[in-house]
Amino acid sequence: MSDGGGSRDAPSAVRMEGVGKWFGTFQALTDIDLDVAQGERIVICGPSGSGKSTLIRCMNRLEPAQRGKIFVDGIELTAGPKNVEKVRREVGMVFQQFNLFPHMTVMENCAIAPRKVRGVDRVEAERRARHYLERVRIPEQAEKYPAELSGGQQQRVAIARALCMNPKLMLFDEPTSALDPEMVKEVLDTMIDLAQEGMTMLVVTHEMGFARRVADRVIFMDRGEIVETAPPDRFFDAPEHKRTRAFLGQISH
Repeated sequence: MSDGGGSRDAPSAVRMEGVGKWFGTFQALTDIDLDVAQGERIVICGPSGSGKSTLIRCMNRLEPAQRGKIFVDGIELTAGPKNVEKVRREVGMVFQQFNLFPHMTVMENCAIAPRKVRGVDRVEAERRARHYLERVRIPEQAEKYPAELSGGQQQRVAIARALCMNPKLMLFDEPTSALDPEMVKEVLDTMIDLAQEGMTMLVVTHEMGFARRVADRVIFMDRGEIVETAPPDRFFDAPEHKRTRAFLGQISH
């Protein structure tokens, strides 16, 4: 099912054409068409098992799609391993679990990918790391190890680490779901700052307040399909599909 398309004025950051994905005999994604413009902020929501995380994991081939085509920044991701490598350099991803290297300091966690993947020298990689740690408001944690930080701080390090690669696109897979409630706001505030600076973002989340405040479009998925896509006001106040209405009714109680 088509998502209704993004802004046609800006070139596509992501385009998916007829994408299908199976795990064994289970079809996780069915005929996904999606066009995300550069600078667009998309929130993807839906019930557990609806295909949300699989959708964004296909965008940097953490999960391979078995059908259809995926283009990221004009590069066809589905055209072979060399293109996968090119795309992954340009896409930052933040997971539910923080996936930081426990034996490295915060600074080392942030500086390693620019050095290893981009060939940036140590001085520049550390300068970049300090810049992004400032941006996520934890520069004072640079010499600590992940185990010394709260969950919210670790997730902000994970965001800074992704930003250190200067990505063209940021993917967030339920970035607050593993956090204690009091830590959720600090991570969402960091993401709001990013959104306001024009970063292209796709965010899988149940944080509907964030969706209302930040999203250009909200996508509702169910049973591996894009059921509805709309600007936040229309999505929340006048959803078209009964599956969307049922979902919103459940999460508002």
